[in-house]
Amino acid sequence: MSSNSSSKDDDSVIMEKMEQAPVPQTKARDGWQGRMDFILTCIGYAVGLGNIWRFPYLCYKSGGGAFFIPYIIFLLLCGFPLFFMEVAFGQFSSLSPVTIWRICPLFKGVGMGMVIVSAIVCIYYNVIVAWTIYYLFMSFRSVLPWSHCHNSWNDERCVDGLEGTLNKTISNFTSSNLTKVTASEQFWENHVLDLTDGMEDSGSLRWQLFICLSLAWLCVFLCLFKGVKVLGKVMHFAAPFPYLVLLVLLIRGLTLPGAVEGIKFYIIPRWEKLADYQVWGDAALQIFYSVGMAWGGIITMASYNNFHNNAYRDAMLVPIINCGTSIFAGFVIFSVLGFMAHTAGTTVDEVVKQGPGLTFVAYPEAVAKLPISPLWAVLFFLMLYTIGLDSQFGMFETCISSFIDEYPRLLRSKRVLLAAVGCFVEFLLGLPCITQGGIYVLQIMDWYCASFSLMMISLIECLVIAWIYGTERFYKDIELMIGYKPHAIWHYMWKYVTPAVIFGIWLFSIITLGPVTYDGKSYPTWAIVFGWILGMVSLVPIPLMMIIQIVNTEGDTIVERVKKLTVPAKNWGPSMEDDREDYIKSLSHNTYTLSNMDGSPVDCEEALLTHKQKFDMNNSS
Repeated sequence: MSSNSSSKDDDSVIMEKMEQAPVPQTKARDGWQGRMDFILTCIGYAVGLGNIWRFPYLCYKSGGGAFFIPYIIFLLLCGFPLFFMEVAFGQFSSLSPVTIWRICPLFKGVGMGMVIVSAIVCIYYNVIVAWTIYYLFMSFRSVLPWSHCHNSWNDERCVDGLEGTLNKTISNFTSSNLTKVTASEQFWENHVLDLTDGMEDSGSLRWQLFICLSLAWLCVFLCLFKGVKVLGKVMHFAAPFPYLVLLVLLIRGLTLPGAVEGIKFYIIPRWEKLADYQVWGDAALQIFYSVGMAWGGIITMASYNNFHNNAYRDAMLVPIINCGTSIFAGFVIFSVLGFMAHTAGTTVDEVVKQGPGLTFVAYPEAVAKLPISPLWAVLFFLMLYTIGLDSQFGMFETCISSFIDEYPRLLRSKRVLLAAVGCFVEFLLGLPCITQGGIYVLQIMDWYCASFSLMMISLIECLVIAWIYGTERFYKDIELMIGYKPHAIWHYMWKYVTPAVIFGIWLFSIITLGPVTYDGKSYPTWAIVFGWILGMVSLVPIPLMMIIQIVNTEGDTIVERVKKLTVPAKNWGPSMEDDREDYIKSLSHNTYTLSNMDGSPVDCEEALLTHKQKFDMNNSS
């Protein structure tokens, strides 16, 4: 009885707010020019460098083909529900991650946290893109510079070619004074990074990387300064191109000696690994990171959709393609690593690496031994460059659109200027990452900024939509968009299963998050503290905005103010006139009886007439 009474009060408040709401202007916000624009952009955003350099290693380390079992389970329990929720959330409101919290103003800080995470990751993600640009430039040579030891940055420890991998291992037992290092590793550490001894020594700025980082941000600006109209066209090339290159590299890789052994290492199940909780935790984390929930990018991309776009279909399609890409990329990587191990006369587990060690040391080393090696190097790094930029576009557009939607009258006409300023500021913030000790800084940001805070943001988002806004109301919103209600299973996923899984992932990430290290080197205490502060920055707006909202809201008691702030704001709902009218009608057809604050029934016809009159007045003015 009390639950129905509360629902009546909430619906009454919404109807009263709707009558007073300023009607959004039509054509005030750009949208995708075609349906494929959204799908391709989402695929490009979700498929990132982690699909190439992290998933194959995790799969090998965590039981080969057996790893697919927990991976697919967490895709079903966490990946699909959250992706569907965020696509529907963004498409219904046509708003970016901050302004969209009109749905529940008390939690506006959640949207701010999403934008902060994306902004921080944008800083160092484009540094990685800058590395790929430099490698791409260096690939346009008849002899790849990382294929031999006759360069100025090589020393007496350098060993030409793949035989260095085996000699490096042997030397650990035969010599305590001189450890052999492959030419590709010295190219990476002594030339590209010009690495210092530790975090305490930042060294000087690497001018080569300065130029490459400038080019990376220039490319981001040129693709985003006009908004999604240009971005959508760019993604028609940028999203499918990596798949073409991966296919070419796979065909080439399968023809190499040792490729079959490499693939066996990748896919042969080791079932005993499933008893290890670390395997399940790694699978959950990989799904969480790779599908792209809680970064704000999915909400942003979906907000540019047509209101009646089939969000259900798209939300099922993109995660499948994303996870399929990870599995497919594993075959590409391990076919070449098998060749690398075969040439070195060792086993795959001696050459396999993850992260930058895979993409900037191990794989280039193998490519250097292929016939026409510059061609394969160009293709590989062009693919990495495209994959990196695709994800960067989504994260940076999240930041730009959040400011514009929050201050539309001030910033919507100044998008070019805002994009230019945003790119320049992020470029400046990335400069510490391209010093000689820059990779130590980058490692701190990557280690702490997108880990435990991201899961907490996602958990709060899921709980607010499922429990405060309500899955029943959310179902009606989805039905208004796509014409039918989704399967009832999503109700239970959003309310119970997915929040429980996210909480478990959060606990796992906190428990297993040790102090940051790079290549076995420990960090000073002040650097670890700095990392934790960076990780907490995105969570600070959540309680802070709660306090600000409560202080600025009218009400006799805090409880009364909180209650007002957990009801959708008066301007929540679809942005277009016809869709908004349908939304008001859908409220009147709710299973609950609607009433005004004085207890009298709501006259929905009068509410719609008031809404129509205000829309006409807005347009005429």
